[in-house]
Amino acid sequence: MRKTLTGLLAVALMIGGTPAVAMGHHSPQRELNGLVRENGFPAALAAVTVADGGTALFAAGTSELGRYAPAPANGRVRAGSNTKAFVAVVVMQLVAEGKVELDRPITRYLPGVVKDDRITVRQLLQHTSGLPDYADYLGIDQFESLRHRYFEPHELIDIANAHPLLHAPGEKFAYSNTNYVLLGLLIQQVTGRPVSEQIDQRILRELGLRDTYWPGVGVERIRGRYLHGYFRVNGVVTDVTEADPSWAWAAGQLITTGKDLNTFFRAVLGGKLVPSAQLAEMRKTVDSSAGMWPGAEYGLGLVSTRLSCGGKAWGHGGDIPGYETRTGVTDDGRAVTVAVNAVPGTAEGTSEGARQARAAVLSTVDSTLCR
Repeated sequence: MRKTLTGLLAVALMIGGTPAVAMGHHSPQRELNGLVRENGFPAALAAVTVADGGTALFAAGTSELGRYAPAPANGRVRAGSNTKAFVAVVVMQLVAEGKVELDRPITRYLPGVVKDDRITVRQLLQHTSGLPDYADYLGIDQFESLRHRYFEPHELIDIANAHPLLHAPGEKFAYSNTNYVLLGLLIQQVTGRPVSEQIDQRILRELGLRDTYWPGVGVERIRGRYLHGYFRVNGVVTDVTEADPSWAWAAGQLITTGKDLNTFFRAVLGGKLVPSAQLAEMRKTVDSSAGMWPGAEYGLGLVSTRLSCGGKAWGHGGDIPGYETRTGVTDDGRAVTVAVNAVPGTAEGTSEGARQARAAVLSTVDSTLCR
């Protein structure tokens, strides 16, 4: 895999202004090149937005292994768990509208959906419900058997409900995709409309995010300009770009770009999507470093990470077969999203390789914001 990557082009484009980070010697291009050459990613993209909204786009590597296909700057990728932040925003809008109460049990809105009537909407949003993660039982390591299968959301909940709670509701943080599938069902129950439509109308159209969309039922391809995604299947690095994302649903089904993620998270933190009272709730965090990455704290669909230069950056992040994305937004509106077209460790197939590659992606976000 690494030989295939040698010598491929790296590019930088600027959209809407001339951000200083794009013009000087502190460009993130070097870090992106390193992600490709040293960490085994076929390609790496970055979108860097300065406080006034100007955005620079960077790319390194190849979109397709085995042939010359320069990675498209701002190419679409599968957003993975960044979808959770979009779902959380819709839930918090419903809270602001008086249609959902954060500290009410989820069974008030979805009777019998889980066994424990103590689990609240807030605990689902913050991953403190104790519900097991259905994804742990899908066999994602054997992705080929999962890749083209369609799942109904209730199938995913049934998988989780077949296993005991990890801990008492509210006791501690434990990341679980099950929480956000339930929140997707909550949105549909309260609004009477599909969660995909609610995200489209309340967020995507509101912000003009034309490169972000929720793929329809049975749609396995990514439309427009996109990065091919790679995953290790049965020990072989495989192109998994075409896949049915229904197994991720409200926990990870969206498709997006780095620039759109910057715009979205800047809008959330800038109070453009959620009223101040609800945004304050979203920013109340618990320690999530044990389940995510060092320095991570989880709010209600938002993650904060300590920066090496002081202060915090907010975002979420997403990992799904073929793609990883990490976003950091500061309180003054600076934003960086880094996207790679393989889950860390895909090239080496080792846990140590995965650890180093994952840290390198986070470091690229940190170093760009700190410069």
